[in-house]
Amino acid sequence: MKRRDFLQGTLLAGAALSPATRRSKSPVLPSSRPPAPQAFELDEATIASLQEGMASGRLTSRSITERYLSRIAAVDKAGPTLNSIIELNPDALSIADQLDRERREGKLRGNGALHGIPVLVKDNLDTGDRMATTAGSLALVGSTASRDATVVERLRAAGAVLLGKTNLSEWANFRSTSSTSGWSARGGLTRNPYILDRNACGSSSGSGSAGAANLAAITIGTETDGSIVCPASICGLVGIKPTVGLVSRAGIIPISATQDTAGPMCRTVADAAAVLAAIQGADPRDPATRAGGAHPLVGVTLARDGLRGARLGIARQGFGLPPSVEPVLAEAIAALKQEGAVIVDPAEIPNVAKLGDPELDVLLYEFKAGIAEYLATRGPAVAMKTLADLIAFNTGAREKEMPWFGQEIFERAQKKAGLTAPAYRRALATCRGLSRGQGIDLVMARHRLDAIVAVTTGPSWPTDLVNGDRYTGGCSTPAAVAGYPHVTVPGGWVRGLPIGISFFGKAWSEARLIRFSYAFEQATRQRRPPQFLPTV
Repeated sequence: MKRRDFLQGTLLAGAALSPATRRSKSPVLPSSRPPAPQAFELDEATIASLQEGMASGRLTSRSITERYLSRIAAVDKAGPTLNSIIELNPDALSIADQLDRERREGKLRGNGALHGIPVLVKDNLDTGDRMATTAGSLALVGSTASRDATVVERLRAAGAVLLGKTNLSEWANFRSTSSTSGWSARGGLTRNPYILDRNACGSSSGSGSAGAANLAAITIGTETDGSIVCPASICGLVGIKPTVGLVSRAGIIPISATQDTAGPMCRTVADAAAVLAAIQGADPRDPATRAGGAHPLVGVTLARDGLRGARLGIARQGFGLPPSVEPVLAEAIAALKQEGAVIVDPAEIPNVAKLGDPELDVLLYEFKAGIAEYLATRGPAVAMKTLADLIAFNTGAREKEMPWFGQEIFERAQKKAGLTAPAYRRALATCRGLSRGQGIDLVMARHRLDAIVAVTTGPSWPTDLVNGDRYTGGCSTPAAVAGYPHVTVPGGWVRGLPIGISFFGKAWSEARLIRFSYAFEQATRQRRPPQFLPTV
């Protein structure tokens, strides 16, 4: 989850950090001299190009994996020092070797699309291997999960090479009202590869930064509200937040049972669609996927003329976006029209401003219940079993866990009752009503829309560990609260900083949104790799 304006306004607006919270060594700042961009053979490589290389014998899964490991050493751990990866998989090369053997024997896993392709996953997805799963918290360091998250299981079944885990905003940015996105006690601060002193957005900041910098072929993020689409937009990636229930959440450290989902963060729409197809589907470990099993992602069309005849509504109000993004939206609208879309402008979503308070209430209730349920799966190796235990741990480890910001959200969630509380039920009903029937569904029916289009986020802001995030607005909340799908695609630039364009709509409309996104991507071609500039 990204730390949104409602967290500041509803909890401790403008709260000053205590002297104990401020004490810490200063972070290493980027050099004033721009580092030379690193030449890289696999720069901007797609799944298709890597598969062609392996099919021809020019590449192997091992050689691809070795190249990405070298890139990580040169860019993430040295040079620009993005700090986007929290842990590398010690078994990555042996996995690649096994997949190469299978290929030589004529055996490809899944449909073959991901066989031998390296992937980085966010450090809130369980991996039943030698890597830890910690959500960036020291409270879980030294323990491993007993089995893979279902998303990880499906990536392995499809033949992906689990290269490592990405850093994140600790506890998916649901700990403090004054947090800095991209920082965790375990992983430190992740940097934006386009402008190093700018934020990579949270909480999937590591996945965004690593994907943008070509540290893996594909990355996986998670979202409660904005944590796929915000870092994807700010880091120049395609991000798909699926309908809640299309992708299993089993084995993912939770915030919200009604809003959480995992999804792909890739450099192209085609790659993101291929990953989503591999990780989707019903799972007995996650009851929400019963509905998803009835709406599988099939028949996705990636066609250059995919926008022809589409009725698209333009939404602007309620997102807090700065004027600097208006030219990006104007150019996007012109491109959509050029590609044959019918534009309804404006098509504002009602009640966006009313979602903040009830959404936060729902998340507080669901986090307290969900984190206890998750911690129980980690067994005796993890001493913490409740949110109260985590609060106590953070208090005892204040110098390391809370050098910059506190745990006000944890403390407020701890005061909540269980999920049978009438106040929770009322807040959840309010969220669903305002975001669905009185929100997205209403505006789409009124204008007979196929999708809604908006600017995903404002430009990235300077990272400020003292004062926390200075969020520049975004459109993630309506689809997040509704549990509806949302795709962001690179759409333009503001002073060297990427800006995404969003397509979102009703539940289970992923295939349609992907079709529109692909046609827009092909028409505009706004994605370009970062140059690791130190500042604007």
